[in-house]
Amino acid sequence: MIVLRRLIHPAFRTTITGIRPSISHLRTTAARASEKPPEDDASDKKKEEKTFTRDHLPAVFTNFENISDKNKETYLNMVTIFETKSVHRRNHVEFIYAALRNMEEFGVHKDIEVYKALINVMPKGKFIPTNVFQAEFMHYPKQQQCIIDLLEQMEDNGVIPDYEMEDMLVNVFGRRGHPVRKYWRMMYWMPKFKNLSPWPLPNPVPNDALELAKLAVERMCTVDIQSRVDVYNTEDIEEAIDKTWIVSGISPEQVELIKKHDKRKPIYIEGPYLIWLRDKCVNYFTLRADVDPKLKFEDDEEKDFDDVSNLRVPLFGPPTKQNHLVPKRSVHQQDDGTIFAICATGTSSKDSLLSWIRFLERSGNVDLGSIPILFKFKSRPGPELPAVTTDVR
Repeated sequence: MIVLRRLIHPAFRTTITGIRPSISHLRTTAARASEKPPEDDASDKKKEEKTFTRDHLPAVFTNFENISDKNKETYLNMVTIFETKSVHRRNHVEFIYAALRNMEEFGVHKDIEVYKALINVMPKGKFIPTNVFQAEFMHYPKQQQCIIDLLEQMEDNGVIPDYEMEDMLVNVFGRRGHPVRKYWRMMYWMPKFKNLSPWPLPNPVPNDALELAKLAVERMCTVDIQSRVDVYNTEDIEEAIDKTWIVSGISPEQVELIKKHDKRKPIYIEGPYLIWLRDKCVNYFTLRADVDPKLKFEDDEEKDFDDVSNLRVPLFGPPTKQNHLVPKRSVHQQDDGTIFAICATGTSSKDSLLSWIRFLERSGNVDLGSIPILFKFKSRPGPELPAVTTDVR
């Protein structure tokens, strides 16, 4: 201050001194004006609390669990509410994750329209990379990973995207975004695997347990084209206790194997095993015998006739084992035993399986009456498996 006083001309010192009181007066007046009564402070705090609750708390996407009427229309209404709630669409990533978690409860996890509605929640144009470094180092990684998780959930549920979804992803992340690359990979592979299975199933699969059992037994019987699938009703047997249905699969070759089986050796009813039909599973049982020792050889693998690394001259030396006469192994004679028949019942109980044996005897397998039959039940399926039949009793 001493240096400044020396630099200022003496004629201006009086003017500056006179201005000081007026400046301090203005400061005091502004401070008094900023003071408000306590009632105004309380109202301002309430307004701030309301604003924070409305704009900052993710209150919308926490209501998916509280909705009683869970269907597609209600789900899309929740998405529309979030879109119209705020122009900035804060917490849109959290909302999409919450919506993905609750899709199966609303029954929309296989609906492509719902997935496109969730992608439409993302702001347009903001996440598009402007240079190669942003594109390769995942510009806005949280938002891109969110949509990648959405596409992976589509892939897990077998939902194939369409070309409209590509336009939506390009509008949000640009053509060099990672979700667009994920979309291109899905569009290349998923159509190739859609109809690749040799056992086509209806989509969605039926919820009726009997229809599912028919599909399961027919699929397992495709190893032998002569196999037939029969549906029985236990009410046709007087001794039956359980009133249920039985789906049985057996082939003429298996009938001949039952006739050739040694009557002194027992056969076993084993199960329950599980077979999956898309997202549903069915319990089934097998009628099995121990492996035939005559069919068990040390070198019983198929030979590669194109292998020329070890050529043998048939005119010299002892005969090889391949020249021995052996019975031909059937497709039903596996390394762990011989499968005589398979079935699925409505109750998976011992009584229903006994009724199955009686039906097989009536169908021409009279030798089953003189063969000891034992039950070998496996452990029960876990409670998390949505089996269509009840547990073994």
